[in-house]
Amino acid sequence: MTLNPTNVRKNIENFFKKKSVKYFIPFVLFVVGGSIGLREFTSLRYQYRNTLSFNDKLKHSGVEINKPEDVSLEKVYDKVKEIDTTNWENVRITRPWKE
Repeated sequence: MTLNPTNVRKNIENFFKKKSVKYFIPFVLFVVGGSIGLREFTSLRYQYRNTLSFNDKLKHSGVEINKPEDVSLEKVYDKVKEIDTTNWENVRITRPWKE
């Protein structure tokens, strides 16, 4: 039994004309690939959750970050109450396009 190139080509063409190959296999690849992609993408969220390298860079450049327990709604409200909002002056800044 010899392999005839025309028969092999016809068999391959017939294989790719089947509905299961045209529709089902790409669908399954899309679903499985999407699942794997989402798993890898969401694992990054938990992998880099507790890294402090960004905060270290900010501290090195001179920016101080308040701890979450130092800032509360009541403390911020007290600071806002101390601001005098009745006497203020509207100061218009120069616009870059009108210089």
